[in-house]
Amino acid sequence: MAYNYRFAFFLTVLTAVAGISSAALVKEQPLVLKYHNGALLKGNINVNLVWYGKFTPTQRSVIVDFIRSLNSKEAATSAAPSVASWWKTTEKYKGGASTLVVGKQLLLENYPLGKSLKNPNLRALSTKLNGGLRSITVVLTAKDVSVEGFCMNRCGSHGSSVSTSRRAANGAAYVWVGNAETMCPGYCAWPFHQPIYGPLGPPLVSPNGDVGVDGMIINLATLLANTVTNPFKNAVSACTGMFGSGSYPGYAGLVLVDKTTGSSYNARGLAGRKYLLPAMWDPQTSTCKTLV
Repeated sequence: MAYNYRFAFFLTVLTAVAGISSAALVKEQPLVLKYHNGALLKGNINVNLVWYGKFTPTQRSVIVDFIRSLNSKEAATSAAPSVASWWKTTEKYKGGASTLVVGKQLLLENYPLGKSLKNPNLRALSTKLNGGLRSITVVLTAKDVSVEGFCMNRCGSHGSSVSTSRRAANGAAYVWVGNAETMCPGYCAWPFHQPIYGPLGPPLVSPNGDVGVDGMIINLATLLANTVTNPFKNAVSACTGMFGSGSYPGYAGLVLVDKTTGSSYNARGLAGRKYLLPAMWDPQTSTCKTLV
């Protein structure tokens, strides 16, 4: 079974808001996560992209620029805080740095498997580019594609392209993220849309003007971090739902605001891009580390 992102976070929200008002919400202590000596995906890693369904060139460039920004020297030396500095926390895990490079891309705009996908379909799509063990294949589904469990208990997942019994020796890691713009923006694109649970505060303005894609960036960032530190779900997990200092369930925290567009962000990337990225678990300080 693939690791499902988002379900645990919303359980936390439900627990936190039960029986108390939004004014009484207080910051919860982060969950203490332990490293269990699992395999880590380190070194130079190709990130291959399978675009399933219709994505505009602008949508694709926002996501590709994000991946390129993770290790770019240009991004690392740009005005802080940067996407690269966010990713640098993964170096603190056993095995050192993971350098991600955009690899092959495949556009499947004609929905060859239909618009309703199951888990086996995701695994099949992840093998289309034959990335190999030193790679991560990212399957991105468009806003009109439904996926098993999507919007019900997950916004994305990561796992292995083969069965559990064989994955340690043969399984290539893959990630799936769906565009929730039309199906469940309050579940998978928060805080750019009012949440479906908890206090209904005003949503943040998305930094790239696309609620669905900016929500995908949050989920993709979390899942890429989880994948390089926990490719087969036996090492550690990343933080979720925390974007700035003072965050608590239902509140993203203090983040930066673009004076021109009013959009919210906490990281700068290539080509002047701005992104909102979740907190990263810092194994050295045992805390959820935010950029701002």
